[in-house]
Amino acid sequence: MYKLKGAEFKPEHFGWEVKERVATITLNIPERKNPLTFESYAELRDTFHKLQYVDDVRTLVITGAGGNFCSGGDVHDIIGPLVNMEMDDLMRFTRMTGNMVKEMRQCPQPIICAIDGIAVGAGAIITMASDFRYATPKTKTGFLFTKVGLAGCDMGACAILPRIIGHGRASELLYTGRIMRAEEGLAWGYFNDVVESDQVLARAQEMARSLADGPYFAHTMTKKCLHQEWNQTIEQALETEAEAQAICMQTEDFARAYHAFVAKETPKFEGN
Repeated sequence: MYKLKGAEFKPEHFGWEVKERVATITLNIPERKNPLTFESYAELRDTFHKLQYVDDVRTLVITGAGGNFCSGGDVHDIIGPLVNMEMDDLMRFTRMTGNMVKEMRQCPQPIICAIDGIAVGAGAIITMASDFRYATPKTKTGFLFTKVGLAGCDMGACAILPRIIGHGRASELLYTGRIMRAEEGLAWGYFNDVVESDQVLARAQEMARSLADGPYFAHTMTKKCLHQEWNQTIEQALETEAEAQAICMQTEDFARAYHAFVAKETPKFEGN
């Protein structure tokens, strides 16, 4: 299969950089706290999909410019037009936003969010759908949908959020739309760590590089199983993992790790 290069990507609606097999997406409308538009939603969805064909990106970091992560759907570019749409167009929009989350979960690379300041609405959803989340003391995460007269069940929130922080806590956030503070998110297991604003991107990229240097194929299998086993019984999950592990045992990285262990050396994984 033909493989793309991450460096070949030229997104129009967000920043994109690839360094040391780590891609960084920067949401970049800082004067409005980095809202999403119809176009950036679609381009993010398509980018996550294309990542399965990229051979020089092993992890992905998402961050925001200007001291905030993302303020959700743009009030003028999205919310206003939605008020006047018919049901067919509304369904196309809601399915498109849901497909962005689907592509995030199905792309093989682990996704790591560096979250400073505001992360609300769809911005909170992006952090929720990621694999790792690093915050700052200033991080304010809110699933604000009820604040604008919508249900809390947006973009997979009722399925994913309870699995991260538990049903009761998720219910509170989704019914009330209140802000989850950084210290709450850390105590509840939503955030992996809370660091200062000037360190959060570096912390996320440090984890991303560590994963990129690891057994990439094995990481893709871990992500796949974490997602796939949500809807499986324990017996089905055991079979899924037996198959996944047997496949990983056929990789060259598995053999490299064995030979390095015998030689009392640190294995150098190549991802195959």
